[in-house]
Amino acid sequence: MMEKLGAPQTHLGLKQMIQEVDEDNDGKISFREFLLIYRKAQAGELENESGLKQLARLTEINVEEVGVSGAKNFFEAKIEQQLRTNKFHDEIRQEQEERRRQEEEKANRRLLFQQRAAIFQ
Repeated sequence: MMEKLGAPQTHLGLKQMIQEVDEDNDGKISFREFLLIYRKAQAGELENESGLKQLARLTEINVEEVGVSGAKNFFEAKIEQQLRTNKFHDEIRQEQEERRRQEEEKANRRLLFQQRAAIFQ
C-alpha cells in the first residue's frame, strides 16, 4: 500500500509502523488501529518523518476545505487508480497465459509430428 501511495518503506520500517499502532499485538492493523493513525496524526503524536506520518499525510483529506463532494471525488479517484493498476496486472496475466497456451500448442504439434514421422521409419 505504501508503494502505491508513493512512499515505499523497508520491511523493518513497515514492521515499526505496524508496531506503533498495533494495540492488541497481533502483528496486523485492524480497522480501529488504522483509524488510530489519523487520531495520532491529528494530535501531533507521530514523528514527522515516520511512515505513519507519511501515510496520514498522503491519504488525508479535509472535508471542511473541499466539502463532501471533494472527499467523494478524492476517494473515487483513488479507487479508479487502483482499478487501473489491477487492469495492468490483468493484461500481464493474460499475456502470460497466451504465451503458455502457445507453448503448449507448439509442444503438442511437435509430439504429433514425431508420432507421424515414426510411422515412416
